[in-house]
Amino acid sequence: MSRLDEIMKRTENFRYDRFGMFIHWGIYSIPARGEWVRSRENITIEDYQKFFDEFNPTEYDPKQWAKTAKHAGMRYAVLTTKHHDGFCLFDSKLTDYKATNTPIKKDLIREYVDAFRAEGLKVGFYYSLLDWHHPDYPKYGDRCHPMRENEAYKDEKINFDNYVEYMHGQVKELLTNYGKIDIIWFDFSYEEMSGEKWQAEKLVKMVRELQPDIIIDNRLDGHNSLIEGNPTIYSGDFASPEQFIPANGVTDKLGNSLPWEACVTMNDHWGYASQDNNFKDAKQIIRKLVECVSKGGNLLMNVGPDAKGRIPKPSVDILNEVGNWMHDNHKSIYGCSIAELPKPEWGYYTQNGNKLYLHLFENPMGPLAVLMPRHIKSVRFIADGSERLSKRPWFAGSIGEDRLFLDVGKLDQWPNNPIDTVYEVELEG
Repeated sequence: MSRLDEIMKRTENFRYDRFGMFIHWGIYSIPARGEWVRSRENITIEDYQKFFDEFNPTEYDPKQWAKTAKHAGMRYAVLTTKHHDGFCLFDSKLTDYKATNTPIKKDLIREYVDAFRAEGLKVGFYYSLLDWHHPDYPKYGDRCHPMRENEAYKDEKINFDNYVEYMHGQVKELLTNYGKIDIIWFDFSYEEMSGEKWQAEKLVKMVRELQPDIIIDNRLDGHNSLIEGNPTIYSGDFASPEQFIPANGVTDKLGNSLPWEACVTMNDHWGYASQDNNFKDAKQIIRKLVECVSKGGNLLMNVGPDAKGRIPKPSVDILNEVGNWMHDNHKSIYGCSIAELPKPEWGYYTQNGNKLYLHLFENPMGPLAVLMPRHIKSVRFIADGSERLSKRPWFAGSIGEDRLFLDVGKLDQWPNNPIDTVYEVELEG
């Protein structure tokens, strides 16, 4: 079996699920200026310590998080176990810089895992390869470290191997102590900090040994060998475009379609930012989810809980709207991928086997005429399952019999339909 065949087999469930929740949460929720606040503002470890000392999210309720994700139609979640600032939400034996040593005194990852499993959702861990708290992580001159311009660290001697051993040890803890884990999301490689700098081959071999069915993102590899068509052992199982949807999905240079997942913020920050109210609405999220699926990809939509442990109300309200649409239309998302027809001007197609889904974003002028690749067995309005007969109008002229003529009417005839009205066409063969 080729490396690509292995990837496609391993990601089969991932490619069925299509929609997940990303969760960025940590002590940076207290300053509430995003997860990169320490780097952007060059905050020292000493000044950042007050947020560790204050961290007490007494309203943390992962059961409610899981219910929100499930209602939205999400089928998996990925939570930051450790972000770039080095703070751990889990009870690592390798550091004191962890949630169990803050006023909350809890292993917050344990509660997350149990809550999401109870709702039948797949469980993923985000783990940052960077660590601005560890003494043996490069500081002065590094692209990202908060002390990158601080002359006091210019001649500091560090032992990076100590950090790599620490990092590998924490990954081992995460993949040993919490049962079956479905996704490990490493973030991220840059410049010389990539690939074997992380001892990536050794790391991935350990990951595969501990969790044989787990899938891994592509960010250990800073050279995109997955897309180059010559994947290494640490190239990952899926591409992870950030804050954009590729124009034509993701393929390697040989033209093979690859698994991919667009990770996108709901507003303009990953971590909680109290002044950022630039939220995407449900209409945009639903249509972007459809676009991802139509191009063979997933959508990982982020939420950033606040310092009390609550997903912000605007995020919850938007996800509830998304869930109302997904309740009626999930068959056009789960298990679907690129259709055998090119993108239409009025929306998108998704397809699952002989089921072709027409996603209408706007009212057509008169009957919708769609060139069908095969004979049609049935046409259904997906929201209520009602039959929609296809009759060739008298004024069709010379337009061939190989077209579906669909009398759509107004798209507001059913709740949520102005966002995306979906028809299921069952094809013969």
